[in-house]
Amino acid sequence: MATAPSLKDLCSGPATFMGVPSGTALEGAAAAILGIPFDMGAHAFRVGARQGPASIREQSRLIRHWNPEFADFPVAAKLGLVDAGDVRVVPGRHPEAFAAIESAVGAIVDAGAVPITLGADGSISLPVIRAVARRHRGLAVIHIDSHTDSAVPPAPGEHNTGTQFHYAAVEELVDTTASWHIGVRGTTYRPGGYAHTEELGYRIVTMNRLMVRGIPTVMREVRESLGDDRPVYLCFDMDAFDPSCAPGVCAPSWGGLSAREGIDLLRRLHGMNIVAVDVNTVSPPHDVNGMAAFLAANVVFESMMVVAARRFPDEVRRFELVPG
Repeated sequence: MATAPSLKDLCSGPATFMGVPSGTALEGAAAAILGIPFDMGAHAFRVGARQGPASIREQSRLIRHWNPEFADFPVAAKLGLVDAGDVRVVPGRHPEAFAAIESAVGAIVDAGAVPITLGADGSISLPVIRAVARRHRGLAVIHIDSHTDSAVPPAPGEHNTGTQFHYAAVEELVDTTASWHIGVRGTTYRPGGYAHTEELGYRIVTMNRLMVRGIPTVMREVRESLGDDRPVYLCFDMDAFDPSCAPGVCAPSWGGLSAREGIDLLRRLHGMNIVAVDVNTVSPPHDVNGMAAFLAANVVFESMMVVAARRFPDEVRRFELVPG
């Protein structure tokens, strides 16, 4: 007599990024997804990034596991990618949330895996950097964003969605002279924003300068300045894209990257030592048919390919890119 299937056989598990295995056992994993359902809850009118991880996971179901241009293997499986779920945080309560985020990211790095975090508003970059910098000396930042997020805090010790890279500099977590803010553009609340960022030592490539000089030229300069071995924290804020292709973000600004340009930019990091990836600021309540979340899922996939290119250099083909 045939054995009846168990409930486990009949039911699916939790929704994960691209359907990869869920769990916190990281043995053999080269990378791990970590959701951070947090926002400061203080935006003037766009609160919703706390819902970003769930929306990115939902839209990731549209991504197939193979890219024949890149490699003859499914990149998620090759990396042993697991989805560790979400950090337990309460939006708006940043001291406790930052501590939990730092601990969770640190556990992934200690296991020898690259943390790939799904956010959340930009404030969470600080605890992510704290965790990664304490394990990778000489950490540099490639921050792709329409804002530098390195503003002077309103008061000492105060945090918001625009101060994280200020604290990363003053806490000496990153080598600012080797770090880049790329795609910066748009309006600001107060004067002197770029000046303070440059005083901290960061390099700024505005969106206008990126378009004048060209993505190939700028990214070649970034690569030459960092080399292939320096550890790099890659932070991709989704408002780097134009609102026409990523409408559901916390702080949209017109004149941003097209989807094609953003993917091209990411592929130029092929072979670099990316030790952490952070894709953030998806705000589902302001999205249109999941466009920003779907594009964010693709940014994660492209980032996974960059990580795989570093881990498996003999098995990965470079994309043919627009020359510069």
